[in-house]
Amino acid sequence: MADFSQSSTISITCPKGMVPFLKTELVLLGFVIRKTRLAGVEIDGTLDDCMFLNLTLRCAHRIHYQLKSFKARNAEELAEELKSVPWEDYIDKHGYVSLTSFINNRTITNTQFANLAAKDAIVDRIRARKGARPDSGPKLNRTVVFLFWKDDEAAVYLDTSGESLNRRGYRREYHAAPMQETLAAAIIQASKWETDWHFINPMCGSGTIAIEAALIATQKAPGLLRPNFGIKHILGFDEDAWKKLRSELKQASIKEPKGRIIATDHDLKAIEAARKNAQTAGVDHLIEFDLCDFKDTTIPEGNGVVVLNPPYGERLDEGVNLAPLYKSMGDFFKQECSGKWGYVFTGNLPLSKKVGLRSSQRIELYNSTIECRLLEYELY
Repeated sequence: MADFSQSSTISITCPKGMVPFLKTELVLLGFVIRKTRLAGVEIDGTLDDCMFLNLTLRCAHRIHYQLKSFKARNAEELAEELKSVPWEDYIDKHGYVSLTSFINNRTITNTQFANLAAKDAIVDRIRARKGARPDSGPKLNRTVVFLFWKDDEAAVYLDTSGESLNRRGYRREYHAAPMQETLAAAIIQASKWETDWHFINPMCGSGTIAIEAALIATQKAPGLLRPNFGIKHILGFDEDAWKKLRSELKQASIKEPKGRIIATDHDLKAIEAARKNAQTAGVDHLIEFDLCDFKDTTIPEGNGVVVLNPPYGERLDEGVNLAPLYKSMGDFFKQECSGKWGYVFTGNLPLSKKVGLRSSQRIELYNSTIECRLLEYELY
């Protein structure tokens, strides 16, 4: 069985632009950053640490625990190296394993072939040692192995997350193009918001930004909402230790935030979806939902932030049609939100100029493959 107390390299992935916020999370949790990449970081830690990280990180997508790093010039050398890993200590011979990969090697013209060779090496080793082999396939809800192979540098990891951590488990109702939970968390962390301030989210859509704000305000670990992780299917996983950790994290949360969280949308279907998602997340009682145009959103007195996530369109004609909307957002900030920090998240930079205000920051983030900006306005 796996030794959950043994330290190794932990590679934590996230979307481009989100690394600074992931690093801040890890430092606040007491971890030391060993290496920073374009879309992730590396730290030292154990599988026990991976349990904690899967439950607590808000901006991470996957937690990879390294089993071995090595050199491999071709598929034959790769397979031999993989066969030397004691897979029988990690994967149940009657279980299920899937393999994901990043491969950029000049000898490989078909990555599916490389994946198949790697997967065969793993299950053949288990069958040779245990007399039976696990099933394998594309599902990410059991044991997951990740292979990194670039040129002749390779490393193999246990993917302790399985499915991406942005899938918190609360978003069961969708409206339009919903934002990933991790991106919503990064937007909030990039803002000036403090958890005892008001958080106002007009154009809330299916409620992801407001829900993430409520989870942060109550210090509720995001992974508590999700029943399954890859780490739960690694041999040696301690169910009692997992339950104890979850219990401790639940007790560390607070019941009521000091500031108000307000979410509005002019679309009834969006508000209904947002309410249901907030109920699933257990924070519906913390968010004030209202059906109204964004310009009619209640703006309470006191410190706070106002976060708008307007449509930004990818076609030129859409951008032209949206110009009046962006201008009206600037008017709303000036007329109704004085004393607050205003934010507009958009993937259409020409349209952002229609807001008509000078931004104090333009923070680069990505919505899937779309390069976006979080525009910050100090509203005197």
